[in-house]
Amino acid sequence: MASDPNPITLGFVPLLDAAPLLLAQELGHFAAAGLNVRLSREASWANIRDKLCVGTLQGAQLLAPMTLSVTLGLNRVQAPLTTSFVMNRNGNVITVSSSLYEQLRALNPEATASAHTSVLMLKALIDQRRELGGPTLTFATVYPYSCHNYLLRYWLAAGGIHPDHDVNLVVIPPAQMVSQLAAGRIDGFCVGEPWNQVAVAQGHGRILLNSWDIWHNAPEKVLAVHRDWAAVHPGPHLALVRALLRSCQWVEDPANRDEAFAILTQPHYLGFPPATLHAALRNGRHTFAREAANCPWPAHGLWMLGQMMRWGQVRPDIDARSLIDAVFRPDVYLQACEQEGLPVPERTLSQVGFHAAPWQFGKLLLGADRFIDGIRLDTTRFGDYLRQFAISNLGE
Repeated sequence: MASDPNPITLGFVPLLDAAPLLLAQELGHFAAAGLNVRLSREASWANIRDKLCVGTLQGAQLLAPMTLSVTLGLNRVQAPLTTSFVMNRNGNVITVSSSLYEQLRALNPEATASAHTSVLMLKALIDQRRELGGPTLTFATVYPYSCHNYLLRYWLAAGGIHPDHDVNLVVIPPAQMVSQLAAGRIDGFCVGEPWNQVAVAQGHGRILLNSWDIWHNAPEKVLAVHRDWAAVHPGPHLALVRALLRSCQWVEDPANRDEAFAILTQPHYLGFPPATLHAALRNGRHTFAREAANCPWPAHGLWMLGQMMRWGQVRPDIDARSLIDAVFRPDVYLQACEQEGLPVPERTLSQVGFHAAPWQFGKLLLGADRFIDGIRLDTTRFGDYLRQFAISNLGE
């Protein structure tokens, strides 16, 4: 297929879950779809946000909740974004300093045995430090509107820790996490791999839990494009999704992992050694394709919006359903699946958090989706869901 002469510039941050973009370029999937793609390595999510807004980037690997925050203009930078493709599920990890890890184990030798026990022991340690007049613990995430932030908060709250009162939360770009931990400026972080492996290898941190332990199969990075670009270029948009489907199917096959890591370790992509990426993939429990991992379910977007409301980032009286329907576009994904000969769901997903194991959804096998606290989201009763967190959805 002849390539489109108009280049499409896609941004990425050097993390393991950028793999679908990088592999689609290197394996020729973009070119086979008739696309002229240029990849732009970016230092932070704020860089990608700004370039999407001004049009320097037509699309990007993006934190899934950023599609909502940028559309709403929550950082005073606004552009209507949309996503039709989830690049991966899982992949975030909570790492703490070696000192904090040992303090938890001093309280209870089994403190790090599970996500439940670790957060309960962290609560006990926070209470102890408060009584003794000790400093407040500081945790870092990569962006205020990220699954990293919401999952860290979710885990803390599940143990009775208020993330805005009992700890300090700060934002640090992924590449600076380890150095800040080593310097003692933060006590822990939630970041995508392979930075957790780097912290462990350098002796600065210990892995406490991963995002799977908080929400099984949480959506992580997505392909985000400017909504106006998608409207003007529906063909290239669909072709991008088809190319990414192919790269995700390819990297999901363990037989292709060594070749994939040989590509990803290049300095202009991730630049980490293969052993680090292998360990990161195992620890992060990344899912790139299986169990319909790439579908941008609106129900997942509604969960993210609910967390924004829970923590006061968004008023609860906005038109949630209209926003979600505009941003999360499974219709383009379904069209791409049909053209690629992949199975498609017969209906949309309306419930999240109901399954502790893989389950059958029509003809599709979907992954487990339980939350650490057992709370469930039924999208037909969104107001009831919010009221569990003492939020009244004025717009319901």
